[in-house]
Amino acid sequence: GGAALVVSQFTLAADTSRGNRPGFSSAAPPEEGRKLYEYFANALAARGVQVETGKFGADMQVSILNDGPVTIWLDTNAN
Repeated sequence: GGAALVVSQFTLAADTSRGNRPGFSSAAPPEEGRKLYEYFANALAARGVQVETGKFGADMQVSILNDGPVTIWLDTNAN
């Protein structure tokens, strides 16, 4: 089995297509984001994954030690 650390990160929805200042208009509103965050964490737990969560919307220091076969950043121009 595995484990998951689930943290909220609205900056994943950042749009930098208009220069250096990111826009976040595509991010979900906070209450909708919280529901999605909790749904995801609960769905993992329901499948037997050990889940730890951060505090939704909080400024957190998160460290990762990635021992992978691979980590891939996915980016696309598709809408």
